[in-house]
Amino acid sequence: MADLSPAAQAVLHVAQAAYWQHDAECPADAEIIAASALRAAADQVVPSDPCGNDCCITQCEQIRSELLVIAAELENHQ
Repeated sequence: MADLSPAAQAVLHVAQAAYWQHDAECPADAEIIAASALRAAADQVVPSDPCGNDCCITQCEQIRSELLVIAAELENHQ
């Protein structure tokens, strides 16, 4: 099992903690659940086709890309 980046580990930790807070067993596929949530957030918060000036678009695309990299890392972590 490969080590996760600090960002991906932080996301996974929060996902797992949500289960533990409710005394529920954390599912084995918590990485996939967390990745799906990040993908949904990327789509809602930073749309793939933002309107605005070039600087804003570039910044939005960078943020979206960073969120999707973390999601991909979580999906591939087994």
